[in-house]
Amino acid sequence: MTQATIKGVPRAVADLASGLILATVEIAASPERVFRALGSEEIVKWWGSAETYRTTKWTGDLRVGGAWRTDGVGADGQPFSVGGEFLEIDPPHKLVHTWRPDWDGGNVTTVTYWLEPIAGGTRVTLRHEGFAARRDACARHTQGWERVLGWLQAHFE
Repeated sequence: MTQATIKGVPRAVADLASGLILATVEIAASPERVFRALGSEEIVKWWGSAETYRTTKWTGDLRVGGAWRTDGVGADGQPFSVGGEFLEIDPPHKLVHTWRPDWDGGNVTTVTYWLEPIAGGTRVTLRHEGFAARRDACARHTQGWERVLGWLQAHFE
């Protein structure tokens, strides 16, 4: 598996055999600001679009073992939720949490964000793992992460 990065454009690649996604984007904001956007109700301001879905609510207890949850509505009007538990918190460098979407049959995966200061901002590297033999779910999430990281990047433009 290789990871390609085009400066300014979110990129995601998947190793479908192992159920792993890697994604990256460069953002014109400090790691502290990006960390806050990923681990607070600020998510409601940027996660989603009218064409896909909108996140309408975020709640969370930003501590190891603390729970988080987002609620939203799809472009088709259908409600959804995603929740999990914070596993590791190292502001503003790393955030790790479980990922349990209500549309995925109770499956739980793990998302890790690494935030690295770079000239002009932050490089966000994301690792989403735990899809095992669920190749279709892994592929869909790969496309989704490029879209989500694009929304995060646009939030700071």
